[in-house]
Amino acid sequence: MIYSVFLKVYLIYSSSVAAGAQSGIEECKYQFSWDRWNCPERALQLSTHRTNRQTAFVLAISSVIISTKSNSIYITITRLYTVGTESMCRGTGGTGWQWGGCSDNVGFGEAISKQFVDTLETGQDARAAMNLHNNEAGRKAVKGTMQKTCKCHGVSGSCTTQTCWLQLPDLREVGNYLKEKYHQALKVDLLRGAGNSAASRGAISETFSSISRKELVHLEDSPDYCLENRTLELPGTEGRECLKKGKSLNKWEKRSCKRLCGECGLAVEERKAELVSSCNCKFHWCCAVKCEQCRKTVTKYFCVKNGGQRGKNESAGSRRKNLRLRKKH
Repeated sequence: MIYSVFLKVYLIYSSSVAAGAQSGIEECKYQFSWDRWNCPERALQLSTHRTNRQTAFVLAISSVIISTKSNSIYITITRLYTVGTESMCRGTGGTGWQWGGCSDNVGFGEAISKQFVDTLETGQDARAAMNLHNNEAGRKAVKGTMQKTCKCHGVSGSCTTQTCWLQLPDLREVGNYLKEKYHQALKVDLLRGAGNSAASRGAISETFSSISRKELVHLEDSPDYCLENRTLELPGTEGRECLKKGKSLNKWEKRSCKRLCGECGLAVEERKAELVSSCNCKFHWCCAVKCEQCRKTVTKYFCVKNGGQRGKNESAGSRRKNLRLRKKH
């Protein structure tokens, strides 16, 4: 019976890989929304062809998606078929509390992740070793951020005994964890001359085995993301929006204009935009909700070439002004 459940999970999940990859891209875009590299759409498609720090994050978050999604499907089916293992659902864990219920079986998600992700790496060179290492770092991130949830038991609401179980973390929490690992990623100098010879494979294996599997690694430095690079399909930061003001902004967001514009040799241009949204909504019996259209002018900031875009805007404004004057006369 348990084999039948595993098979059902595998078949169901195999049709969900594309959806999982899209979730990975969305989380990547969130984490890098105010970075020079902001996880373009082709990031996952091209990830296996690069060996920089950004690739490390993409591989790790992809492994996370597959681990958590397959594990969630596993849990759903096991509960549906009421098939659980004693080691997963019972046990004791110290004075005053005990394991109970069914913890999320992260081991199953890990197995499915290895099946779908690791098997893509058929080489034995430094690039393949880096990809496998970062895949594993993603799976370790899931394990490292699992949350212990407890429920109190006792007379009159007392908590003399607690029943506890482990739950999968939210994707956002794992994404935040991996973003910190991204900033701490280790560079491994093995790209040059690290081929498929027996000596090279031995050196590669020895090097990567000495690095904690929780850490992200990369083999080469990242390109200059300030500039457009059509060969690498990098858009550059010209035209990107940045943030300057706002009570809810964190330090990283507040420095985005400096990071995206100033440090890339671009100016910050202020633009006014009108936002239209539904407001003053009222329920009318029966059965409709009617809203008004409210308009609000907001200020946005964009990276532009020094004197370039601003000059074009001013020239266009001058032409419109002169045209109005000619019409009056």
